[in-house]
Amino acid sequence: MRYIDHLADLHKRTTRDYLGRMNEYPKAQAIEKAKKYGYDYWDGDRKFGYGGYKYDGRWKVVAEKLVKAYNLTKDSKVLDIGCGKAFLLYEIMQLVPGIKVTGIDISEYAIENAKEEVKPFLQVADAAKLPFEDKSFDLIISLNTLHNLFCYDLEKALLEIARVGKKDKYVIVESYRNEEEKVNLMCWVLTGECFFSPKEWEWWFEKFGYDGDYSFIYFE
Repeated sequence: MRYIDHLADLHKRTTRDYLGRMNEYPKAQAIEKAKKYGYDYWDGDRKFGYGGYKYDGRWKVVAEKLVKAYNLTKDSKVLDIGCGKAFLLYEIMQLVPGIKVTGIDISEYAIENAKEEVKPFLQVADAAKLPFEDKSFDLIISLNTLHNLFCYDLEKALLEIARVGKKDKYVIVESYRNEEEKVNLMCWVLTGECFFSPKEWEWWFEKFGYDGDYSFIYFE
């Protein structure tokens, strides 16, 4: 495993009012709406999730880093676990014409509202039970998804990534390095179930055979 950050610059573009998020609306009710992963979460009010997740090209810079880091070609097979509306996969397709991409997400709404160009390669599926054969993909990515699983499904998801991947893997999860970041994380995140420090995440990775690259998102 190696720590390599392909997302920090994009993550830091957003200004977040942590206490405002906690106090503007009953947090428990906001979490209940968000965890349905429907319209409210993706395109409803900001207090329930993204506040409107529209294509704006922001993922191109991340796609460029992934293409370069993992030497992606038209012969590569890429799986995105938790692809959402698949904007990142779309950008990869534009950079590497002919590349074979697959995306899964638990959200029917996200798949239905994905970019039309990539929609044929997407399906609703569970990260803990991937509907693919062993060693199917050259690169598996999962960005800001695995921390939304309970521990028993996180274990299964990591084992599944090891099973269907034959080469490279890259996972990003939310984490915290100090008490301030921990509080900010709890204030901001709506769908998270696993709140771990970096050392705890690394323990999970090693215990369940995840041998790919990884990085963390911090709420500073």
